[in-house]
Amino acid sequence: MSNILVFNKPFQVLSQFSNGQGRATLADYVDKPGFYPAGRLDYDSEGLMVLTNDGVLQHQIANPKHKLEKTYWVQVEGRASEDQLKCLRAGPVLKDGPTKAAKVRLLGAQAHTLWPRVPPIRERAAIPTQWLEIRISEGRNRQVRRMTAAVGLPTLRLVRVAIGHWRLKGLDIGQWRLEDV
Repeated sequence: MSNILVFNKPFQVLSQFSNGQGRATLADYVDKPGFYPAGRLDYDSEGLMVLTNDGVLQHQIANPKHKLEKTYWVQVEGRASEDQLKCLRAGPVLKDGPTKAAKVRLLGAQAHTLWPRVPPIRERAAIPTQWLEIRISEGRNRQVRRMTAAVGLPTLRLVRVAIGHWRLKGLDIGQWRLEDV
């Protein structure tokens, strides 16, 4: 029987169960044998990870060919101009080629519902920050961070809030729950 485990990964936790070389891993939070991550989330990113005990399902969730949309809330340094948002939506060109079009919108008060990050992001009095919601169906290494950097908006904090129909909703940092497939 296939099962899904939805996990809210904290900042600076590896997206694997072993070989943390002194760094925190999923094993520090998830004590559920037989579950494996369906995709990765960078060490310095936070939020939703989906784990499953079904190898076929794991491949379907993680493989970009299946175009499962991933939603990120991204705190960037600076204020996004219309041109920068247009470039993100069109898919900026990165060193490894052009990205696919993304859905991008400015976030209002929703981002203030997030837990505080430990340690907090750096804050500069003279440089404002802004939250964006970015939805992509690719899964390149550090893609969202590279996309925002390519348009002149360095990422300060990145939180994945959804993968397909799975959501973080109701999960505190470091917590998990089982859900139906």
